Order: sequence, then structure tokens, then C-alpha cells
Amino acid sequence: MSDGYTVAILGATGAVGTRLIQQLEQSTIPVSKVKLLASFRSAGKVLQFKGQDVTVEEAKPESFDGVDIVLASAGGSVSKKFLPEAVKRGAVCVDNTSAFRMEESVPLVVPEVNEAALYNHHGIIANPNCSTIQMMVALEPIRKAFGLKQIIVSTYQAASGAGQSALNELYSEAKDYLDGKDMQANIFPTKGDKKHYPLAFNLLPQIDVLEDNLYSHEEWKMIHETKKIMLGDMNSPKIKVTATCVRVPVPISHGESIYIEVEDKSATTEQIQDLIRKAPGAVLQDDPKNQVYPQPIDAVGKRETFVGRIRPDLENQGAFNMWVVSDNLLKGAAWNTVQIAECLVADGLVHN
Repeated sequence: MSDGYTVAILGATGAVGTRLIQQLEQSTIPVSKVKLLASFRSAGKVLQFKGQDVTVEEAKPESFDGVDIVLASAGGSVSKKFLPEAVKRGAVCVDNTSAFRMEESVPLVVPEVNEAALYNHHGIIANPNCSTIQMMVALEPIRKAFGLKQIIVSTYQAASGAGQSALNELYSEAKDYLDGKDMQANIFPTKGDKKHYPLAFNLLPQIDVLEDNLYSHEEWKMIHETKKIMLGDMNSPKIKVTATCVRVPVPISHGESIYIEVEDKSATTEQIQDLIRKAPGAVLQDDPKNQVYPQPIDAVGKRETFVGRIRPDLENQGAFNMWVVSDNLLKGAAWNTVQIAECLVADGLVHN
């Protein structure tokens, strides 16, 4: 057995991929070799890992020969094509796309919530949707202490959640608007739909395609991923979950207004604040008298999930509101992915 692991990053040149490199550099994983993989268009680019130049290679099945861990964020179709090949070659893969999330045999993991699910992996572990992840960090300590009957969440999701090209479009639209020019919309609300609208100085109540049941696919994901992570069953009726997902003209960091109803009606705001204060991965920012509460601009570049504005529903005992913010490209993507890999190594679930 060697002294370190060979880690491949699939989609290394994207917005999440570059952050995967940074988070891996800062992780506890002993890395003996890193392979940076991308499409043929990006092959040949030179990036750095711990101060050393690494040339990006075109991803091919044979690219995964000798690889121990794969961190993937190159789109669902790419993951479906390459991750089974990597598993055949002995790698354990952590996937940041939606390709495998709802497959029953694939663990969907937020380490602060359900690290034990990693013990049931068969070579692929899924990273949940960014908006789901931060909600799980905030709500799991409350669920453990008081039980959860219902979750109603409204999201305020940053442009970067749709990728670097979407972030660039927001900046371009904002400049055009301020210059008195017509804004050119080509991406939002989603590439896969018929019409496109500007995001700059606007709000779009659609993220991903709209389903026949009138929910967007993003809302569907939040509902069913929450149930799978917390209850091990994507269709469990034990917690009622509903969501409204909105894209907002913020570059990075998602905000969420979350309303919960707990089973133990004796729960108090102060008890919930104390739970968040002690919760792994969470930071309590809740001093409303001094206007202290989470803000997206302050969460950028940070791994933690920030929670504030915790207050009771004055007309419904056992129900509470809160405001939750996290960097969607870090805890919502790159950091949670690397954190899962750290757990796999620490728990002896991947071998070099």
C-alpha cells in the first residue's frame, strides 16, 4: 500500500472543478498524485495543485486506470459515461451531478447528517443538490432533538448555481442594463426550456424544467432528496416537504427561508439557537436587535452554513421560521464532495 491516494478530478476546469482542486489541497486526504480531467476542448491547459503544474487531460475510460478516488463535476451525461468505467477499474467516485442521486443503491450524503450511509456504497456516492445540502445542515440537529413534521422552503438561489456561463451572463446583463442597452438572455431560467429571461434586476420563479405537476425539477429534487437523506426513502411520508425555488441576481451563495413544524411542541427558539450553535458545519448568526443575520455576500468562500432569523410562528405552536445561507459552490458542491471523500478515507471505505 502506498503513502497516498491517486485522485482524479473530472470536470477540473469548471466553476466547481477549480474549487474541487482548492478544497482537495486543503483537505486531510493524503494525495500522492492528482489527475485533472476534462473535455478535449480543455485538454492541455495547465493548472496547479499545491504549487505544482498539472496538465489537464481529456477524459477517457483508461484515464481512470490506477485511480483511487474520483471527484466528478462535469455534468450528468459525463458522469454516467465515465463513473461506471472508473468503478470497474477500482475507484470510488463522489459525483456532484444529479446522474445517480435518486438511484436506490447510491448513497446521497451530507456528512453532518448521514455519513453512515457511506458504508453501503457500491463505488458511487452522490453529492446532493446545493440547495438541499445547506438545508440539511441546518435542520438535522433540530430533527434529532425535536422531530420534524413539515418543511416549507423558499429558496433564493445564486446565478452560479447554473454554472460559470450563467454567472457570466448575469454580469453581462447587469452591465447592459446600467448602460441603457437591451439585455441578452440565453440561459435563464434554464437552458432546457423554450423561453429565456434576463436575471439581472429580476427574479425568476423557475429553476430547471417545469414538471407536469407544476413543480420545477429543482423543487422536486429538494423534496425527494430531503426525504432520502433524512429518512433513507425518497418517498417517505414521515416528513412533509414542499419547496418554491427562485433564481435571484446574486453571483454566489444561496439563501433559504425555511419554515418547519416540529413534533415536540415544547421546543423553544432559544433551544433551537443552541442546537445550531453546537451543530457541525453550522454557524449561528442570530442577533436581530443588532442586525446580525446571514448574508450571501459574507458567505462567499466559506465552508460553513450560516443560520439566523430563528423565530417562532406566533400563531402555530411548535413551528419556526429561519434564514439559511451558504456558498453554493463550496458547501453546496466542492467542499461537500471533498468532505465525503475525507470520510471515505477516514472510515476505511476506499483503498489505495
